[in-house]
Amino acid sequence: MTKPEVSDAETGPGAGQRAEPTEPQLTSAASTFALLGNATRLHVVWLAAQGVHDVTALAERAGVGTATMSQHLSKLRLAGLISVRREGRRHIYTVDDPHVLAMVEQIFDHIAPDGSLAPDPPLDNA
Repeated sequence: MTKPEVSDAETGPGAGQRAEPTEPQLTSAASTFALLGNATRLHVVWLAAQGVHDVTALAERAGVGTATMSQHLSKLRLAGLISVRREGRRHIYTVDDPHVLAMVEQIFDHIAPDGSLAPDPPLDNA
């Protein structure tokens, strides 16, 4: 009698965890991180995650011109990282996706104010 074959995913480190990402998932994730690899765009996503802002307010907070900010916002909106709605003549930007909100929180929870990696919280061995 032969044993059934067992894959590394079933027995290796992390057995029982999430499935390995597909090639399209990896490509999409890499594109997302490439967009967020720009400090201004990451700042904009963080700002939009904290509340609603128009292009002028975001440009002022990020220290760039409104034309430059509009270009960043266009890329972020097309990628689905931020959303926009119209209020009168203004376009208001925010982050509605809870996954994006969680990702931004995790990024900055893991980085100390001086830019170093923050230490992991102590494990509760109780």
